[in-house]
Parts: sequence; structure tokens; C-alpha cells
Amino acid sequence: MFYYSKLRRFGFLLPALLLLLGSCSPARKIMKAPIKEEGADYLFSKLKEKELKYTWLSAKFSADYSNNGKKNSFNGQIRIREDSLIWISLTPMLGIEAVRLMISQDSVKMINRLNDTYFIGDYEYVNRFLNTNIDFDLLQAFLLGNDLQFYEDGKFRASIDHGEYKLSTGERHKLKKFVRSSQENLKIFIQNIWLDPDNFKITHADVKEIRRENIKLESTYGSFEQMEDQLFPRKMTYIIWADHTIRVAVDFSKMTINVPLQFPFKIPGSYQPVK
Repeated sequence: MFYYSKLRRFGFLLPALLLLLGSCSPARKIMKAPIKEEGADYLFSKLKEKELKYTWLSAKFSADYSNNGKKNSFNGQIRIREDSLIWISLTPMLGIEAVRLMISQDSVKMINRLNDTYFIGDYEYVNRFLNTNIDFDLLQAFLLGNDLQFYEDGKFRASIDHGEYKLSTGERHKLKKFVRSSQENLKIFIQNIWLDPDNFKITHADVKEIRRENIKLESTYGSFEQMEDQLFPRKMTYIIWADHTIRVAVDFSKMTINVPLQFPFKIPGSYQPVK
């Protein structure tokens, strides 16, 4: 059974969210020849052009989770409807579902079948508990190796780092039409993105909030595979750098896109809410 030091009954919530938003990052590829310098506008346009485009997405995965010296491994399934819902099912090696999550733009729901409980809350509650600054857009982007969709493009600076293109910005605000509260409007991200110079896919990204620089979310992407006419990173690593470094290394398989999906989520009547 997974364990979180602050509150045991939330044990599965953290690794599950990290899978949607987390083994040290694998070394980035070193190019044999120098790459051509390009401007930030050009690189950002290529990034957007090469992003994974989909309406529906589903995949199976295996994952290794590490937190404060404790390690676990598990399998799972994930389903996404773009900009709307993220559904995930976690199964320990015993083969029986332990946790199911449903994440929307404004809510996080979880069924824990190990202790017959459920959780329904919002991002403010989850971020306060996990000591993070995630929202739906951040989870969706980090999961798929895409850029943030609901944030301003910002003023990116371009450079070359370890044979890859790097885009950096110190002020990225959420678009006003997606701001749900005055507090959310205050969130400003510092963000770095590394791009493969051959295919302009994101290979590495990190983000932190200006007011909370001691907390950083980081992701690494590799083993790109063709899915229809697009590239998808089969191997990913997600990290939260905070009081305790938390890592989740994920290996995806059986990926499909643009096939309509169901998102079953029914809380049994006998289950008790997590307070």
C-alpha cells in the first residue's frame, strides 16, 4: 500500500496526480554537429506545430514511484478528452484496481478501493495538501509533452543548451478568459522548455511559480514513437522538487487517439468520504 507521510488515507492521490502532471532525468542527447541558432518566435511556432493533436487519447502504462526513500511500482490506464477530462485507473501488481481518478477543469475526484473511501475536492485543496501549484492545463501539458494551452505565450528567449534548443520565460500569465478567481490571476510561471532540434518535440520542461520558487515541477520525454502521423513520447519522467523529491517514471503502451471514450466513475454507496 502506498504511503504519504502527512496523511495515510491520501496515499494514492500524489502519485496519480504526478502521472498527469514526477529516477533522475535521463541525459539529454548530445548532437555531433552544432545546430543552427534560431529565434524564439520561430522555435515557438515549430513547437506548436509539432505538438500532439488529438480530441480523445487512451493508453496503458507501467510506472515506478519514489518518495523520500519509499519506492513502489504499479500499472494503469489513462483516458483523456482534450481540455475537458482526465481519467486514470491505478492497479498494483496484484492486478485488481486500487484507485480511480476523474480530473476536470475545476475538480479532482478519487475512489480508493483499498480502504472503501472517496475524495471530491478542488485544486486549491489539492495544492495545499500536496504543496504544489498544479491546475488542469499544467497536468494535461506535462502528461503529453505539450506546451501549456491556457497561458499567454509570454516573452520567450531562445538559446542552445547541450545540443538542444531552449526556450525560457520569466513571466507567463494565465489567459484572462480562463481565470476563475482573483487568486488564480496572481499565478505567474517561470518556465523553461528544451526542444529536439530534429523534430522540435519537447524533450524536457520545468515550471515554477514566481511566489514559490522553492517548488518546481519537471518532466523529461524520450523514446518517441509514431502514432498515426504524429510523434508521442513513450517514456516520461515527472519530478516534484520540494521538501521531499518525488519522482515517477512512466512507460506508456497501447496508445490510441481520436477514438471516443467512456469515463466511468461511480462511487459505491458504502464508501466514506475522506475528510
